[in-house]
Amino acid sequence: MSGWKIWTATVLIGGLLAFPAAAAQELSELKTKAEQGDAGAQLSLGKMHAKGKGAPRDFALAAQWFRQAAGQGNAEAQTRLGNLYYNGQGVSQNTGEASLWFSKAAKQGHAQAQTYLGSMHAAGKGLPRDMAKAIEFFRRAAEQGHAGAQTQLGSILAKGKDVPQDYEAAAKWYRKAAEQGNPHAQNNLGALYEDGRGVAQNYEAAVKWYRKAAGQGHARAQINLGVIYEKGSGLPLDMVEAVRWYRKAAEQGHAEAQLYLGDIYAAGQGVPRDYAESLNWIHKAAEQGNVDAQAALGNIYLQGMGAPQNYAAAVKWHRLAAGQGNAESQLVLGRLYHDGESVRQDNAEAVKWYQKAAEQGNFEAQFILGDMYLKGDGVPQVYVQAHKWLNLASGLGKGDHRIKATQGRDALEKRMTREEIAEAQRLANDWFIRHAKQKNK
Repeated sequence: MSGWKIWTATVLIGGLLAFPAAAAQELSELKTKAEQGDAGAQLSLGKMHAKGKGAPRDFALAAQWFRQAAGQGNAEAQTRLGNLYYNGQGVSQNTGEASLWFSKAAKQGHAQAQTYLGSMHAAGKGLPRDMAKAIEFFRRAAEQGHAGAQTQLGSILAKGKDVPQDYEAAAKWYRKAAEQGNPHAQNNLGALYEDGRGVAQNYEAAVKWYRKAAGQGHARAQINLGVIYEKGSGLPLDMVEAVRWYRKAAEQGHAEAQLYLGDIYAAGQGVPRDYAESLNWIHKAAEQGNVDAQAALGNIYLQGMGAPQNYAAAVKWHRLAAGQGNAESQLVLGRLYHDGESVRQDNAEAVKWYQKAAEQGNFEAQFILGDMYLKGDGVPQVYVQAHKWLNLASGLGKGDHRIKATQGRDALEKRMTREEIAEAQRLANDWFIRHAKQKNK
């Protein structure tokens, strides 16, 4: 810190008179050229005002100068003006105006403008969602060496959602961008090497690219490194190194890393066991809306493990996780309302949460729901529904739940007509078809 102060003082003393005067003179000369219609000067002046470097930061002034240069056909100015419209900086936000200026620049072959248009078409923001056009724009920019476009193109090919999946082509584009230092591409290329997709599996190469991205502060790459060291995937297991990388991502506010760090402190792996520190990190993740952290926090307060038992807090966090579709939290809420534990007993509320968990394939919820319909416990006694859920729990369940579900279903069939059994089987089969479609989305 003292070195910083000395350096600043030296600059101020040495440049107090000369630098501001020189800067003012340079700015004055540039403004004169710009006012005379020099497009390059107009662009430079716009950039100075947009960045606040060499001139006061003023987006409105930046927009004025970019507009003048853009009107003369300067592609970079057109792109920068479009960006101001897209973000509503210095001008009213207007994605239509943004796309107009991007298009003018893109027609001149400006790679950044082409990338912006590709992103707008991919997101359907300001332009109709059209992945064919998005890919066309990304490819045109990528072929000019634009690292962002190369990364976007790689991601589209790797996901294979709108085009045939092609990991090999994805790896090619990621590599081009990664070699230019793009951290997203470096991370994604590392992931392909780790999984052996589009390239031969190579953990050393994965770590190499993860490290490059992580060194630039890429949180996802830091987490990926942490996972490799925690699992010992292709490298010696090293919890100290895993914790180091998780912490870097967690301190950037990455919720997943915060949850991992919380779990590690609770287990005492690579760090001394510290429940208070564990609770701190899990809380941070949960407050950001991380569903697994919310469920974990609900369990901590429910069980009183690592924090004083607090049923109100347990219900709060499980409800938040359940609302995001966490089946385990839905099951917990179902049990709490069914048994009247820490909440007012409410069969309707219990059935609601059991149903949500069961529909997601939670076999415990399916078994409980089947048993409730069998006995008429909090719901009407409906053998068809009982058979459906017990049949599903028998097929998906494990251990005692599977045995009990099978026994319950088989015993129930003795009380049912052939038509009722057929209907129950049809309902179970419909659930399987529906569930399979949802998993493949």
